[in-house]
Amino acid sequence: MRLNPESIARASSRHPWRTFGAWLVILVGSFTLVSAGLFNDALTNGIDFTNNPESKEAAQLVEDRLRGGPEPDTELVLVTSETATVDDPAFAEYVGAIQAEVDALDDSVVTHVGSYLTEDGQVSEDGDSALLPVLMTHTDEDVLSDDAVDLEEAVRSVEAPEGFETYLVGPATVFNEFQEVIEEDIAKGETIGVVVALVVLLVVLGAVVAGIVPILLAAFAIGTAMGLTALAGLVFEFSFFVQNMITMVGLAVGIDYSLFIIARYREERLHGRDKLEAIAHAGGTASRAVFFSGMTVVIALLGLLIVPTTIFGALAAGAIFVVIGAVAAAMTLLPALLAVLGDKVNALRVRRNAGRVEAGTGFWDWASRLVMRRPVVSLLAAGGLMVVLALPYFSIHTGTSGVSTLPDDIEAKQAFVLLEDNFAGGLTDPAQVVIDGDIASPEVQAAIAELESTVGADDRFGPPGELLPNEARDLALLPIPFSGDIYEDASIAGLRDLRDEYVPDAFTGVDAEVLVGGETAFNVDFFDLADTYTPIVFAFVLGLSFLLLTVVFRSIVLPVKAIILNLLSVGAAYGLVVAFFQQGVGPGFVKDIADALNFQQVESIEAWIPLFLFAILFGLSMDYHVFLLTRIRERFDFTRDNAGSVAYGLRSTGGLITGCALIMVAVFAGFAAGRLAPMQQLGFGLAVAVFLDATIVRSILVPSSMKLLGNLNWYLPKWLEWLPQLRVEGHEAEQVAEPAEPAEPEREPVTAGEAR
Repeated sequence: MRLNPESIARASSRHPWRTFGAWLVILVGSFTLVSAGLFNDALTNGIDFTNNPESKEAAQLVEDRLRGGPEPDTELVLVTSETATVDDPAFAEYVGAIQAEVDALDDSVVTHVGSYLTEDGQVSEDGDSALLPVLMTHTDEDVLSDDAVDLEEAVRSVEAPEGFETYLVGPATVFNEFQEVIEEDIAKGETIGVVVALVVLLVVLGAVVAGIVPILLAAFAIGTAMGLTALAGLVFEFSFFVQNMITMVGLAVGIDYSLFIIARYREERLHGRDKLEAIAHAGGTASRAVFFSGMTVVIALLGLLIVPTTIFGALAAGAIFVVIGAVAAAMTLLPALLAVLGDKVNALRVRRNAGRVEAGTGFWDWASRLVMRRPVVSLLAAGGLMVVLALPYFSIHTGTSGVSTLPDDIEAKQAFVLLEDNFAGGLTDPAQVVIDGDIASPEVQAAIAELESTVGADDRFGPPGELLPNEARDLALLPIPFSGDIYEDASIAGLRDLRDEYVPDAFTGVDAEVLVGGETAFNVDFFDLADTYTPIVFAFVLGLSFLLLTVVFRSIVLPVKAIILNLLSVGAAYGLVVAFFQQGVGPGFVKDIADALNFQQVESIEAWIPLFLFAILFGLSMDYHVFLLTRIRERFDFTRDNAGSVAYGLRSTGGLITGCALIMVAVFAGFAAGRLAPMQQLGFGLAVAVFLDATIVRSILVPSSMKLLGNLNWYLPKWLEWLPQLRVEGHEAEQVAEPAEPAEPEREPVTAGEAR
C-alpha cells in the first residue's frame, strides 16, 4: 500500500476501532505525562541565548570567577504604612516579626533575610516604606517557583497591623503571578473560542454532530501537543507562553482542518459515493490539502528555530507539535469517526439543507462575478487598502514592557509601582559592569573612578554600588542601578550609552576587558538579535515556501503571488498592532476602540512579536491559499479554462473559508481579550490578519490577480518539469468529469455527480 493521504484515510476508515485505540493510547500517555507534572516542570519564565552575546558572557564571568556559581535570586518584601514611619515601634515590631518568620524557613529555601533594622539603604525617603531583601537558596527556576510560595506563606502568617500593607516582588514571585494570569486567560480564551467556533460550525455545517466533531479533534491535537511538550521538557525548557500558543493554535488549525475534510466528505456523499469511498476521496483531496497546509505552517515555524534564543525555539516547538497533532488527527482519527458515524454526522440538523453543496448560487456566486468582471478595480482597491493598513508599521518601536504591563490588581504590579515611586526603580537588577583585568592597578582604578563620575552625572542612573572584586583581584563587578523602570526606553538608551560611550571612553588604553551585563543588557542583546535574524528568518521561510508551492502546484507564478499576498496580510497585521497598542501612533478613534477593548497602551511592541507573528501568520495564511488553489487547480486540470476555474474555486470554497476564518478570529480574539499585553498584541494581530486574509486577500486579491494573469498562473519552465508530482488535488481531477464553466458562471448548482 502506498502511504499517501488517500490510503491513510482508507485504512483508518476500514479499521476505525484500531484507530480509536491508537489515539486513546496517545491521549492517555499525554494525560499521564501532564498530570505527573512534567508539563509544568518544562515551563520557565526565563529566556536564554543559545549563542554568547555580551550580557551572557558577562554573567558567565561573574558566575565562574566571582560568585562560584549562578547568581542567587533576591525576592523583596515591601512593607508600607499610611499611619507610621520606620521610627515607630509598631513598624519595627511588625517588620521584625516578618523577618523572624522568613528567617525560620529552612535553609534550603532562604539563605538570608535583611531589613532596615540591620542594614542600610532599605528605607524610602519619606520613611513610610521599608524593604526586606530575601536571598533565596536555590537557583533553579522551577524550584524557586515553589520556594516563592513558601516565602509568601511565611510573610502572610504575620498579621498586618491596621494601616499597614505588605507586598512581595521578585523574579520568582512575578513568574508565579504571570502563571496565574496566564491560566485565567487560557480558560477565558478557550471558552470564548470554543463557544463562537461551535456557533460558526453550526451555521456552516448545519448540524450539531458535524459541529462538535472538529472541536473534539482540536482537543485531541491540543492534548497530544501537551504530551509532546512534556516529553520534550525532559531535555529542553519551554517559555510559559507555550501554554497559550498550543491552545490558541490548536483550536484554530484543529477545527479548520477537520471542517475542510468533513465538508468534502459530505460533498462526495451528495455526489453518490458510498461512505467508505467518500472518505477515501475526501482523503485524496481535502486531507491532502490539509497535509500540505500543515507543512507550510511547520516550515514557517521552523524558521524561528534559526534564532539563537530559547523563547523562539520553545514557542515554535509548541506550535509545531500542535499543528502536527492536528494534521495527524484530521488524516486518521477523523476518517475513523466518519466511518462510524456515516450520515449520522448530519444528525441534529439546525437547518434543512445541512450538508448540501451548491456552488453556483448565493453571495459567493455574486462576489465571483463582481471580482472577475472588474479585476483591475478589485485588485487596486483591495491592495491599496492593505497597504494603508500597513503604514503604521513604519512607526513601530520594539522593546519589552515587563512588570509594568501586569494588571493593576496584581500584587507584583502594585509592589513594582511602589518601588519605582519610593526607591531606585532598578534597585533589584542594576547594570552589571564586569571588569576583567588587574583590578589593583592604578590605570584600572582610575578608569573605574572616571566611569563612576560619568554615570553619576547621568540622571538615568542611580549612584554606582560598591565595587566587588574576586579574591584574585583579577575580576570585579561594579553594579550601576537605574533611576527608573529597567524596561523603559530611558533605561534601554542609558544601557546603550553605557556600553557604546561611557565604558569605552573610561577604559581607552587600559589593559582590561569590560563587559556590561544584567537584565537590561540582556534585553538590549535580545532586541539586537531579533533585528539581526529577522531578514534571515524571512528569507528562510519565503524560500522554503516557494519551493514547496512550486512542487505542489507545478507553477512558479502562483508561489510568487502567494508570497506577495501573504506579506500583505502580515504587513496589515503589523500596522494594526502598532496603531492599536503603541502609544502616540494610532489616530484618536483607533485609541478609543483600543480602550473599549481594554488593550494596554505601551511604549514598545514586544520585541519577539513581529518575528513570531510573521511565522504564525505566514503559515496560517497559506492554509487558505492552498485550500482555494486546490479547487481552482482541480477544476483547471479538467477544463483548462483559467477564468472559469478561478470563479468556480472562489464560489465553491468562499463560504467554507470564511467560516474557518471566523473560527480562527474567534479563537485568537479570545486570547486577545486576556490581561497580558504580549498576548493581547499577539492574539489581536493574528485575529485581524486572518480576517483580512480570508476576506480581502482570498476573496478579492487572489481571484482578481489570477484573472489578470490568465494561463500564466500555471507557468512552469521546461527546465523544471523534472520536479516530482506532489499534486494537492490528488487523482480527483483525473476522475471527475465536469463540463467546463465559462468565466461568467451560470446560476445553476454544479456538482461532480452531474458529470458522472
